[in-house]
Amino acid sequence: MQAKLKFLDRFLTLWIFLAMVTGVALGYFFPGIKQVFDSLSVGATNIPLAIGLILMMYPPLAKVDYALLPKAFQDKKAMSLSLILNWIVGPVLMFLLAIIFLKDQPDYMVGLILIGLARCIAMVIVWNDLAGGNREYGALLVALNSIFQVFTYSFYAWLFINVLPAKLGFSNFNIEVPMSEVAKSVFIYLGIPFIAGFLTRRFLVKAKGVSWYNRKFVPRISPLTLYALLFTIVLMFSLKGDKILELPMDVLRVAIPLVIYFMLMFFVSFFINKAMKVPYDKNAAISFTATGNNFELAIAVAIAVFGIHSAQAFVGVIGPLVEVPVLILLVRASLYLKTKFYPK
Repeated sequence: MQAKLKFLDRFLTLWIFLAMVTGVALGYFFPGIKQVFDSLSVGATNIPLAIGLILMMYPPLAKVDYALLPKAFQDKKAMSLSLILNWIVGPVLMFLLAIIFLKDQPDYMVGLILIGLARCIAMVIVWNDLAGGNREYGALLVALNSIFQVFTYSFYAWLFINVLPAKLGFSNFNIEVPMSEVAKSVFIYLGIPFIAGFLTRRFLVKAKGVSWYNRKFVPRISPLTLYALLFTIVLMFSLKGDKILELPMDVLRVAIPLVIYFMLMFFVSFFINKAMKVPYDKNAAISFTATGNNFELAIAVAIAVFGIHSAQAFVGVIGPLVEVPVLILLVRASLYLKTKFYPK
């Protein structure tokens, strides 16, 4: 299994690109596939998509040594940096980019703002793992983001969609984001794999020992993350394959501010952490946590508030189409910056 993982890692960008093309092709040439997947949804939650995301999240969370989390939480500098980047810099930057690039398309603008408010609680663990970041810090920062999202997303949506656009001369959108939707998304996409990973480590380490767990069990489950990632990409892109091909300029208009956002958030975070002498493993965890977004939550909220075929939901689906290749490049950039600024 380890050899397969190395092979998949080596050509990961190619596999992800092929998965995106496959998903778009399925959605375009077999439009009936959307009805099949829609029939497998419960409310705003698509069951195959949720299974793919849970399987993708499980191995990284099963690798975390949860006994080290209290020690990680004692680093107040790193925690403060992460919270500021996630809950002040990130939402404000995405809001400004949405205004600059999409002020003449208010539906798309709102969809982009919803993405900026949804801080990453899922994919960031994968990117952090690929970049060699600190797993314990990654898990802790994801947990903090999850708690903050449950209690602040509704308020942030009201502030950034109802209040601030009106103050700047735009329409009052009068949008309500139910906290139940946020809590449900956090539980599905983080809570279930977190519980599974925690219990797996707790009981198997107790039964077999930590050496067996790290040397035997972890290598066997590790490839599951990347296989599930590819499955999830194919599925997500198949649901909107027809729209992506019918509205290429709309996709481009949404993609441009997203690319700018990802690049700025990562490099600003990385060099701020470097200037504050944060070690590389913590730097990577903080930077990728600040850069990624919880598209699952943004899509779920957009569907719940505006409908599954809304422009806002369409923007949410474009998100991972842009995020996946850009974050893969940023993983490579992070590893390069490690060799340049963090010599052994």
